[in-house]
Amino acid sequence: MPVWPKKFYTFGTGLQSAVAEWRLRQKRGAATAQARTFDRLITQLATTSFWREAGVEAGMSYENFSRRLAPRTYEQLVPAIERMKQGESDVLWPGQCTFFAESSGTTTDRPKCLPVTDPMLAHFRQAGRDSLLFYTVRARHTGVFRGRHLFLSGSTALTLLAEAGTHQAYAGDLSGIATLNRPAWNEHHLYEPGTAVAQMADWPAKVDAIVARTAPLDISLLAGIPNWVLVLAAALRESSAQGKRRTSHLQGLWPNLECYIHSGVPLGPFQDELRLALGPTVKFHEVYPAVEGFIAAQDSEAVAGLRLMTGAGLFFEFLPMTDFDEARLEQLGARVVPLTGVNTGVDYALLLTTPAGLVRYVLGDIVRFISTDPPRLIYVGRTKLRLNAFGEQVIEKELTDALVAVCQRRDWTIVSFHVAPLFANSLTGQNRGRHEWWIELKPGTSITPTGPQMATELDAGLRRLNADYDAKRKGGSLEAPFVRLVMPGVFKHWLSYRGKWGGQHKMPRSRNDRVIANELAQVTNFASD
Repeated sequence: MPVWPKKFYTFGTGLQSAVAEWRLRQKRGAATAQARTFDRLITQLATTSFWREAGVEAGMSYENFSRRLAPRTYEQLVPAIERMKQGESDVLWPGQCTFFAESSGTTTDRPKCLPVTDPMLAHFRQAGRDSLLFYTVRARHTGVFRGRHLFLSGSTALTLLAEAGTHQAYAGDLSGIATLNRPAWNEHHLYEPGTAVAQMADWPAKVDAIVARTAPLDISLLAGIPNWVLVLAAALRESSAQGKRRTSHLQGLWPNLECYIHSGVPLGPFQDELRLALGPTVKFHEVYPAVEGFIAAQDSEAVAGLRLMTGAGLFFEFLPMTDFDEARLEQLGARVVPLTGVNTGVDYALLLTTPAGLVRYVLGDIVRFISTDPPRLIYVGRTKLRLNAFGEQVIEKELTDALVAVCQRRDWTIVSFHVAPLFANSLTGQNRGRHEWWIELKPGTSITPTGPQMATELDAGLRRLNADYDAKRKGGSLEAPFVRLVMPGVFKHWLSYRGKWGGQHKMPRSRNDRVIANELAQVTNFASD
């Protein structure tokens, strides 16, 4: 296929943006889109060995589907995925699978490795395109397509799977699979930092290469996890200071930079610093992708939540967190509700059925709906990263919101943080203890923070945000938190030690055990109380 001049594609995006705006205004189409998606997926899944044996039949109703199939975790699908890696056809999805995407491993020591079929690639292309068109609807123009788009990701290099034998199968970062299947016009007119630089695995060297390649370009869109974008922005500012284009923010280097796409972690701890680093008029645009599928994207103001991608090929279900118990999933199928059964203000574990052969798959994310017509939600945490050692049921969003509120009042800038339970001896045999916060702040503030001061304010904030936390504090099973303010570079050291410095890797904000906290204690020479 020929690569047409850029103005041809820019004109085309204008038409697509108009169509996207029309679709966004069709508020009552979500349920219909989900019903059609369910029927299409069931037709394909019924032809596979794994799901046919599990009870999937072509034309089955949602009621029968819900009754027959229990929610499943990744671990329960690993044997079937291994068969797909070895080239077996029609296991979880019709045909063979060539690509397998590896997760960043935020909640587990080992990353997941998930199939990416051709229809799944089509899903990611459609959802990615729609999410960007949502931005053009918000901006009221398509100028973002006139410049180049810089995606800050992990290495896009793929590895040939040895276990595949004669079947050619590859594994790697989802961005690498997407890059390999990227249309030629996108590579020619939009995509940065280019194939060769994107494949680099050495993060510091990759940042240097991105700076050298993109500093003189016309970048209109930047996408990446907030903390790594700040690393890149610092490197670009340092480079500009050594040359003739000295600038304090990236719009000074790239005047047409108008959009920053972010995902992966709550923006709160980084928002003020990002605004200073990017420039005064850059618009923030939030998306919600995962290795398992593209979930939602911003279509309005950030406070309104993210629009669920109901027509892009995924079927969504939701299990109320009040019922969630990973050890009893086979008994919880009837508690799961489709999109038409959700309510606002309720925390749900998100389940996906996808064209990669995942069925009622427990993603591990917790979401909360802001509205149901149209369906908009927010991400509030991970099922495996909740703090519940003392029955307090604290989620990532509450930890983040409490810390951000404290730091905004005091004009402190958050670099990173982690929260873990700290257990105390109990003569009654009951779990007692407190939360231990590990916090790194940016140095150079006018008001010097102290651990006890932050502990008091964090405790008060969490008691306002979470009734279960407040009840445990009143009951005495949960004591006031303990805050450790760590030296600069501690979290960087931990991420580097774990091989997670750069790319798509994220710092786990909390764990219900002390695995990370004990490692941080070794790094900082702190001893647990």
